Amino acid sequence: MITVTVTRTSAPAPEPTTPRAYRLTGLRVLRSEWAKLWSLRSTWITLGLGLLFLVAFGIISAARYKSTIDSGLPLDPEDAHATAVSLSLFGTNFAQLALGVLGVLVTAGEYSTGMIRSTLAAVPRRLPVLWSKAVAFGLVALLVGMLGVFVTFPFASGIVSGTSAAMDFSHAGVVRALLGAGLYLGLVGVIGTALGALLRSVAGGVSVLVGTLMLIPGLISLLPSSWQDDISPYLPSTAGQSMFALTHDSTTLSPTVGLAVFLGWTLLALAGAAYRLVRSDA
Repeated sequence: MITVTVTRTSAPAPEPTTPRAYRLTGLRVLRSEWAKLWSLRSTWITLGLGLLFLVAFGIISAARYKSTIDSGLPLDPEDAHATAVSLSLFGTNFAQLALGVLGVLVTAGEYSTGMIRSTLAAVPRRLPVLWSKAVAFGLVALLVGMLGVFVTFPFASGIVSGTSAAMDFSHAGVVRALLGAGLYLGLVGVIGTALGALLRSVAGGVSVLVGTLMLIPGLISLLPSSWQDDISPYLPSTAGQSMFALTHDSTTLSPTVGLAVFLGWTLLALAGAAYRLVRSDA
């Protein structure tokens, strides 16, 4: 009798695989914030509104000016010295609200939904999150602002052709003013982002933004005229407007000084947001 012995050899157990380690870098945080920004429907809607405000109100302002000239009616006092640049940038005041509010939503929206906890857990150092949000949305607001002003000006210039307000790109200061307007809108977006991180409330951030850009200048007009001349040029909205104004007088800042002052306000808002982000829990 023959006995057959079968020897079974077990296959070696597979070696455990270690998860791939990813190094946290500023560029990766920026890419993450960029992806989150464009994943929201409100981003597309609000940016579209900002662009629409720039183009539509600029063209409407130029058409109204041309209609008044053609009809022989007297111009309003604020239109007496209007130019194609000032008419085409009429929508800037409305576009700044759309871009500033969206900037608030970019940061404060995460606090209202609680998503900020996951974000800060992934980026424990915290500050790269703020810088990435500010850079990502600031660039978007800058591009929208530049696109809007450079699209609107040729249309407005064509509408007022043949009037005293007529201008084209070859006129001194025109390109500088358009670039200043686009940069102003980009910085407004950064300020909105900083206010959202500082106040951590959509309603609070929007209220402070609107009050700073639109209400405070009106309240300053209630002060004595000597105080107005000392305070008004250094307000955020007034300093920002001097960035894209063609003419200046003794009561307004030059474009360079206006840019410096507005950058100072922007850095102040970012510094406040950074301090609270580091010192307070989410």
